[in-house]
Amino acid sequence: MHNITSMSTKQVNKRVVVGLSGGVDSSVAAYLLKEEGYDVLGLFMKNWHDDSVTISKECPWLEDSNDAMLVAQKLGIPFQTVDLSVAYKERIVDYMFREYEMGRTPNPDVLCNREIKFDIFLTIAQSLGADYVATGHYCQKQTTEIGGEPVHHLLAGADNNKDQSYFLCQLTQDQLAKALFPIGHLKKDEVRAIAKEQGLITAEKRDSQGLCFIGKVRLPDFLQQQLKAKEGPIIEIPHDWSGYSKQPDEGATDDQWHDYWRTPFQYEPADGILVGTHQGAHFFTIGQRKGLSVGGKQEPLFVLATDVGRNIIYVGQGKAHPGLHRRGLRMTQSEVHWVRTDLSLSVGQELEIKARIRYRQPLESARLYQKDSGLYVIFEKEQTAISSGQFVAWYQDNELLGSGVIE
Repeated sequence: MHNITSMSTKQVNKRVVVGLSGGVDSSVAAYLLKEEGYDVLGLFMKNWHDDSVTISKECPWLEDSNDAMLVAQKLGIPFQTVDLSVAYKERIVDYMFREYEMGRTPNPDVLCNREIKFDIFLTIAQSLGADYVATGHYCQKQTTEIGGEPVHHLLAGADNNKDQSYFLCQLTQDQLAKALFPIGHLKKDEVRAIAKEQGLITAEKRDSQGLCFIGKVRLPDFLQQQLKAKEGPIIEIPHDWSGYSKQPDEGATDDQWHDYWRTPFQYEPADGILVGTHQGAHFFTIGQRKGLSVGGKQEPLFVLATDVGRNIIYVGQGKAHPGLHRRGLRMTQSEVHWVRTDLSLSVGQELEIKARIRYRQPLESARLYQKDSGLYVIFEKEQTAISSGQFVAWYQDNELLGSGVIE
């Protein structure tokens, strides 16, 4: 039997609803919970109906739903499908369109966890008498008491290659109180071995790619459902553009340096040369290399900035281009979220942390600075392609403390 490290006693009569996605991770999560004595119910979320933008072989929901049902049958647990497509469209898809339209780069997976799995799905689970919801995320939870109150700690998964704590960076203490992550202490190959041992149909199944519960989509097709194509110029900015050498004066304050480090470079068409055209600035993100269709350059072109208002894309040659690199970022206060609310900063306070600005990025040393104008993250080293609309998450040791939307 495979024990879950955070559960030492049999959890008889405690009901858990597992989000069975039709993948190996949630399948093994359900198996482990059943082994621990939980009353387990499997629920498959159907979040999408439009197959015209999905690449069917990658993640057809029908096949996933069928696999989830077969796993539930094998484990001898009740199984249901719930249709959350209306809420998913309102909370995730419409949000994506809005963000791209404003020239920001959204992260639908983070929002899906906050708005769907641990909100609407949790409400449904509780209506079915559940004490907890469980997912197949590679992360861990511990609960301690601080000042006489329970505090839930969101910890990285034991498998460094699969740690998914970043995707849960917007969860609240109330949501964490109801969450279980049964495979967080395991490595991926151990999870597959358990699935194989138990004869689960998902044991060898490839990990799904793409949008949370939609599957792999053709993003341009997806976006073009609502965002119209509109031709505009691609301007190449040279490595030696004069704006890169402008720094605060000698004797500048820390605040002035922080603002310099976090402020994106502002380009004008006259700062570079016209090298091609695109079909809509809102379809591109900072750091993007594919889809520019501009040849004849010594090094690949990367998107440095987009001006959605004037429909201009600015690009630069090579990964080392100075326009791709910045040391800082800022979040407006309304878009700052502390998982550990007891550690949130007051104006004037700072905190040494590790942070990442995208999933799978190694944690980087940084400091948080709480100011009147918002929360700043200043990294020790320059970061590549900091994109507005993405989430930055910060940690101490292997605990995720909070996150926010990059301004």
